[in-house]
Amino acid sequence: MIPNESKVFLVGAGPGDPELLTVKAHALLRSADLILHDDLVPPPILALPSPRAMVVNVGKRCGAKKISQLEINRMMIAAARRGMTVVRLKSGDPGIFGRLAEEVDALEVAGVPFEIVPGITAGVAAAASLRVSLTDRRRSSRIIIVSGHRAQEYDDAEKTDWKALAREDTTFIIYMPGRDLARFTRELLDAGLSPLTPAVVVSRVTTPHQREWCATLAELPSAPRMDAPSILLIGRPLERAAQRMNLDLHTPAFNEDLTSLLQMIGAATSASPGTEDPERRISQ
Repeated sequence: MIPNESKVFLVGAGPGDPELLTVKAHALLRSADLILHDDLVPPPILALPSPRAMVVNVGKRCGAKKISQLEINRMMIAAARRGMTVVRLKSGDPGIFGRLAEEVDALEVAGVPFEIVPGITAGVAAAASLRVSLTDRRRSSRIIIVSGHRAQEYDDAEKTDWKALAREDTTFIIYMPGRDLARFTRELLDAGLSPLTPAVVVSRVTTPHQREWCATLAELPSAPRMDAPSILLIGRPLERAAQRMNLDLHTPAFNEDLTSLLQMIGAATSASPGTEDPERRISQ
């Protein structure tokens, strides 16, 4: 029998920046009895739980498993049956390549109450960090989310049909792209996408160690080696990011604009608000 107060919360921890954690996720971390977290959840977020909470790393990265998915399922169910509040903490959003469906199936079969708490996924956060929109009614009306990695037990599954997906009005978000970015160039060019389509690799999104590399689809094979986790964005909305990254900040025109801006700011702040005539402020 499951105690009335027990529940499992499947929670998104966001892309890495603790300030992007939702208010609800923060509250659950403070009140949980048991927290089962992925490897990619950063230390600042893992410092939030109450001292009385048990915090267990159950992460799986690059094929190395500390614990199997079946064991994680059993831990959640056993803790809930003991009356504990359980937070299953996943990086990003739990519903985006986070094995959420497998855990939901296990909880439903066991009759354990659960709730899904969404988080900001890395693809959206990466675009925001680049100051671009993933959709643009003038350029891109579709977003396609793809995993560049398949679980080993499903290696014989059908490969991604890029020809069915590749359109000029599409923005691709490719999670876990791996090191061999040249394969995306080959497959997307073969599918008909333009070699000039903008592409950006973002490593360790929203953390102090974030790095970006911007190019075109044809130039992807020359991308530098970047730390995992990384994400690959491809599509016309990335043109703005490319323009910003390739802007030479040392051109005379830029320096002249900067000088003018600083002069304007200096003129605006030189007059102290405290010296203004109060009657004049009221009459305005």
